[in-house]
Amino acid sequence: MLSADDALSFLLARSRPATKTEKIATADALGRVLAERLTSTVNVPPLDNSAMDGYAVRIADIINASTRLRVTQRIPAGTVGKPLEAGQAARIFTGAPVPAGCDAVVMQEYCGVEGDTVTVGKHPKVGENIRRSGEDIAAGAEILPAGIRLRPQEMGLAASVGIATLPVYCKLKVATFFTGDEIVMPGEILKPGQIYNSNRFVLTGLLQAMGCEVVDLGIVPDDFDATVKVLKIAAAGADLIITSGGVSVGEEDHVKAAVETVGKLDLWKIAIKPGKPLAFGDVGKIPFIGLPGNPVSAFVTFCLFVRPFILRSQGITASAPQAFSLKADFDWLKPDKRREFLRARLHTAENGEVAVQLYPHQGSGVLTSTVWADGLVEVPEGMPIHRGETVRFLPFSGLLN
Repeated sequence: MLSADDALSFLLARSRPATKTEKIATADALGRVLAERLTSTVNVPPLDNSAMDGYAVRIADIINASTRLRVTQRIPAGTVGKPLEAGQAARIFTGAPVPAGCDAVVMQEYCGVEGDTVTVGKHPKVGENIRRSGEDIAAGAEILPAGIRLRPQEMGLAASVGIATLPVYCKLKVATFFTGDEIVMPGEILKPGQIYNSNRFVLTGLLQAMGCEVVDLGIVPDDFDATVKVLKIAAAGADLIITSGGVSVGEEDHVKAAVETVGKLDLWKIAIKPGKPLAFGDVGKIPFIGLPGNPVSAFVTFCLFVRPFILRSQGITASAPQAFSLKADFDWLKPDKRREFLRARLHTAENGEVAVQLYPHQGSGVLTSTVWADGLVEVPEGMPIHRGETVRFLPFSGLLN
């Protein structure tokens, strides 16, 4: 069995970075991966403008805290005022360009208005409440690097410099299927020995959350010929194949043998718990990943190994999950010889520190633990953990985004 680190390095080395691109409207780019670096052709803001509602003034005119100036114009946002002359002020609003001659804006709270005059109640500093042209973004500056997943704030930043369309990588098309004579879909009546197919919903949800185009080929019976047939169908129309179940060593586990018939397997077992039977290979020229059938095992192996593989394949440059060092509010005194990933939740310990506690049942079939937990505690091979010791915590907020 490969170690967790070696298995991840192997998978990342075999990922095929995205190359196909398309241009889409900036408004439709949420969750897509930027294919090219973006630079601005304009300054943001384009002109010096007011950061406050108030009065545009010339500091040379402010003699003392009771200086009175004549208000000669009103400048709302979206309009350009006339130059200020000596002894003049302009009523100005947030975002409006400051007029020529103005070197400060005094907040309206410090001003008293009487007719067409304003009393300036403070002596401002040069540049006070003025946002300079290009202060946020200078023309020619890079605003976004290639290889990032676009969030609302990146979409807004692109729009702020006038970019209406964005170059993005085409969506990764992932074919999935699920093996097992015992699994049925929710809504059907369970017969003795049958279970509902939770993995189908977990896996398709994980893939959709990562922005993949999912080709769901459904449930495949525990039959070698049927498995070979669906593998060929998957390879004909997808960029990646991911299955759940059938990669163990039982007589009814046909996925491993079927993949080796129409392709090859380069990895089969990894030294982690849960999730030992993780398979990787190719069906023709299409990468293949076989997840375990146990729900928690499938979930954990996806988060730790499939997620970074997909990120690389989507053109995303950074794939390492976020991790934190926190105190353990539990004992784990009988560690496995494999690396373990325990479902854990953040809470406040008796001493007031944020710590992690474990779900009481850590079995690979206890899907409830993944809903209860905030993330995974990584337990190195053969290392016991005592309450109060520092552990490495991987939050789901980083593993699932």
